[in-house]
Amino acid sequence: MKTTTFLIILIISAMTNSCSSSLTKNPKNWNDKELSQWFHAGEWKSGWDISPNKSINKKELAIQFFKNKERWKQAFEFLASNDLEKLSIGRYDLDGDNLFVKVEEYETKDENDARFEAHKKYVDIQYLVFGEERIGISQLKNTTELIPYDNLKDISFFTAKYNNYQIASPSTFFIFFPEDAHRPCVKTGKKSKVRKVVVKVRIN
Repeated sequence: MKTTTFLIILIISAMTNSCSSSLTKNPKNWNDKELSQWFHAGEWKSGWDISPNKSINKKELAIQFFKNKERWKQAFEFLASNDLEKLSIGRYDLDGDNLFVKVEEYETKDENDARFEAHKKYVDIQYLVFGEERIGISQLKNTTELIPYDNLKDISFFTAKYNNYQIASPSTFFIFFPEDAHRPCVKTGKKSKVRKVVVKVRIN
């Protein structure tokens, strides 16, 4: 009888631990401490030593990362293993339209010449290899649509009351999810040339 009771306790304990373990693997169920520990440990960056900007939605990043680890891993491995300053301008397909990289150089703009934009199919990882620009950031719910969504180009444009500017430079990178309207390319002082790498990670 004692042996049977002991076995039942073991089974219940194993089931409880299994359920608990599965919960901790789902970032939707993480508390703030768990989320912060995962984010700041930085293993999700695959060895890339650039700092994430404070504007990044940590919860959404964790959710999307665990939905498709291999795609995100491939994205950050590309950033970590390539000399981004020497890459030719253009597009690099890592997984066809599911994951690709755009390398571009341009001159920063006056504020009035830059617009808020957002995407539905892709997440943007944006990194300025050299130069400096301001990027406005606003939640989509706080914007007003200016130009309707173009399904082919996966982009729509908006106006926003507040810019909430962040400085983009080689020391930090940004991640923009579908709910993150962003206004890139704005000059910090005088107009200047910058080089930007944008990794497009398909999520929809």
